[in-house]
Amino acid sequence: MKINTAEFVISNSDPTKCPPPKKPEYAFIGRSNVGKSSLINMLTGRNSLAKTSGRPGKTQLINHFIINNNWFLVDLPGYGYAKVSKTEREKWGTMIDTYLTTRPNLICTFVLVDARIDPQPIDLEFMAKLGEKGLPFVIVFTKTEKLSKTALDKQLTQYRQTMLETWEDVPQIFITSAVSGAGRDEILSFIQSLNQEVTLP
Repeated sequence: MKINTAEFVISNSDPTKCPPPKKPEYAFIGRSNVGKSSLINMLTGRNSLAKTSGRPGKTQLINHFIINNNWFLVDLPGYGYAKVSKTEREKWGTMIDTYLTTRPNLICTFVLVDARIDPQPIDLEFMAKLGEKGLPFVIVFTKTEKLSKTALDKQLTQYRQTMLETWEDVPQIFITSAVSGAGRDEILSFIQSLNQEVTLP
């Protein structure tokens, strides 16, 4: 898939005010500081489409971008950011949960995981909730350029083994790097293949 256009549409905290669900939608989410904005910019080929920051927790709203005037890329707030109040974290959690469970055009959620870090309970619990609700998702390993091939293979094996303790199968995995562009073609081809299968009212 070639990205010809990528444009910001709307940011909001109310899932009911998202754009009409008439186009396929793909959500990107992960723990704070997982490299989500950098990955989105790499995928779209736009250096500043999603705002990157050295300060975790910057994304606090549901951000919609229209790609090729054909599908939505959705940048969701990160979870697990400790430097906000418990009330604020709960508000974000409710907003994300409502969004994920009420968007009929949400085709797949991309759960981002830092490849350098061992399986974290917060990521595993989030994915378990998606599974319990029957919401399709894939796993995207980020920052892989910071690991040798041997170290990366070890992390992937550990992750698969950990998930197979509670899952029958491991969801599809993408290996990415916002620095080298690794995984870009694979993710865009995956989205394109799903778009071709989707029928929306």
